[in-house]
Amino acid sequence: MNENILIADDEREITDLVELYLKNDGYNVYKFYNGCDALKCIEKEKIDLAILDVMLPDADGFQMCRSIREKYYFPIIMLTAKTADEDKIFGLTVGADDYITKPFNPLEVAARVKTGLRRYTRYNRFGDAENESEEVSEYDIRGLVINKKEHKCTLYGKALTLTPTEFSIVWYLCENQGKVIPSEELFEAVWGEKYLDNNNTVMAHIGRLREKLKENAKNPKFIKTVWGVGYTIEK
Repeated sequence: MNENILIADDEREITDLVELYLKNDGYNVYKFYNGCDALKCIEKEKIDLAILDVMLPDADGFQMCRSIREKYYFPIIMLTAKTADEDKIFGLTVGADDYITKPFNPLEVAARVKTGLRRYTRYNRFGDAENESEEVSEYDIRGLVINKKEHKCTLYGKALTLTPTEFSIVWYLCENQGKVIPSEELFEAVWGEKYLDNNNTVMAHIGRLREKLKENAKNPKFIKTVWGVGYTIEK
C-alpha cells in the first residue's frame, strides 16, 4: 500500500516540486496551498505523513500542527524560512517530528519523509518489550542511512565512500543518537586504545566526515559539536 502524504505550502513552485519527487518515490500526494483545505482533507482521508509550511495565507502552521495532534499521531514535518533555534524548538514542542528550513533540496525532503514513515512504522510495529532486545543493523537519520551488516552508508540515496574508521565513527554516533559522546569515549570505542590529552585524531576524522557529508562546519545537519563536551547526532 502506498502511503498518503499531505503537503500544505502556499509557494506553488516548492509544493509542485516536492509533489513531483514524492510521486516519483511512489507516494500518493494530497497538495494544498492553504491550511483550511489541508485540514479538511485530513478529516476525510487517511494521511500517513504531513508536510506543513509555518506561514500559510489563512493559517499558522504551528497552530495547525497543534490541532492535528489533538486527534492524529502521524509524523509531521514543518517547512519554514525561519532558522532560529527558538522556532525549531517551538515547532517540536507543539508536536512536529522534524523541521526543514528553506531553501532546501527536494531530495532531502523526500529522504526525511522516508525516515519519518520508517520511524513511525517501526515504533508501532516493534514498540513492545518483546522486540526491544532485537539488534539494530540499520539507522536512518534524516536521509543518512548506515547499514552495519552490509557495511554501507548512503546520504539521500547516494553511496558514501567511508574508511572503516569513519564508518565506525558514524555507526557509534548513530547507535547513541541523541546523546553527546565525549571525544575520549568516541576514541576509545573506535580505536580501542586509551585516549591521551591533546589527541586531535577524533577532530580530524570528524572534519573529513563532514566534508564527505557536505556539511556546513558552522551549522552541520548531522554531526554536531557540543563545545567542551563532544559530538552528537540528534534524533
